[in-house]
Amino acid sequence: MRNDCLPLVGSGFGRSLSGLRHPIALSCRATMADSAAIRDPGTFDSIPVIDITNANGTRDQKSALAFEIKNACMEVGAFYITGHGIHHETIDSVFSAMKAYFSLPLETKMELYHKRVGNCQGYTPLLDTNIDPSNRGDLLEGFAAGWEELIPEENDETSRNDDRPKAGTNVWPLEPAGFREAYLNYYHAALAVGKTLYHLFALALDLPETYFEDKTKESVHDMRTVRYPPQTGPVDDRMVGLGAHTDFKCFTILWQEPDIQALQVLNSERRWINVTPIPGTLVVNIADQLGRWTNDVFRSPVHRAVNRSGVDRYSTAVFFGMNSDVQVEPIPSCISPDQPPKYEPISAGDYERKRIEAMFRQGTP
Repeated sequence: MRNDCLPLVGSGFGRSLSGLRHPIALSCRATMADSAAIRDPGTFDSIPVIDITNANGTRDQKSALAFEIKNACMEVGAFYITGHGIHHETIDSVFSAMKAYFSLPLETKMELYHKRVGNCQGYTPLLDTNIDPSNRGDLLEGFAAGWEELIPEENDETSRNDDRPKAGTNVWPLEPAGFREAYLNYYHAALAVGKTLYHLFALALDLPETYFEDKTKESVHDMRTVRYPPQTGPVDDRMVGLGAHTDFKCFTILWQEPDIQALQVLNSERRWINVTPIPGTLVVNIADQLGRWTNDVFRSPVHRAVNRSGVDRYSTAVFFGMNSDVQVEPIPSCISPDQPPKYEPISAGDYERKRIEAMFRQGTP
């Protein structure tokens, strides 16, 4: 499908919401009842831009911010954030490291092939996955790792013996020099942003600010760096960088390379809306577990990556989930006689395992 939709990210959707009247908190029931008065969910033609500088501000400041995020999650399921606090040096460092790594010979990168390493960590070559079964494969290569301290504790057996999806001891390439440090510096900076977002999501759902803390403190928040080679020649809609899909944890924080358009989000009119890179921002998109928690009040948007730029495109995503034993089911305030539960309870670990198995089962051997 060709994208004939122009990006309208400069329209300030997130900023315009901040001028609306809002209570200190709205329940899911109020959200469902009031959403039509704001805008029909899913009919967006732009991506909100939200400044989270006041995430640790006064009660009123946090309430106003939660209101913006609530509406962005209901209407789009994705938004840009500014004021996130990750220094550009940290971003530049991991960007340089991933470019150097992906430029290595294939045989060198395949030494850490994820199917040998296990738990989806390590290197993924081109066309190894196929996240959209109707496609021919994902035209990308990636490297993935999970939680690790910058300075590992001695005799730490916890991560080494962890068999949860995407858990366990990380593996690191011997080159380029400094890859691990650059990777983990960005990773831990993104984790701090993710913790802030969990607080804001809780407030947006009329829950205690710390509601998600005990449910996420043992989660495997994994990170993936990706290179999308340019797609040239005739357009093949069954061969794109990353096929149409939804993410399967709670939410994703994405850094995308400046000046290179690739990410698109599908709206309810079946139009692909460009998520054009905006300098200094990160992109947040809601994923399936948070969608299930909210009974789909928060949208888990279908998105894809199509690189028609003629040059390589790089991105880094950190995926935030729940503890593997947490039961993912609609919270009571998101259920009503008119909105019964849409999903049966399932543990976060089982849900992730099923989605991961399906993704790699569709991949090209």
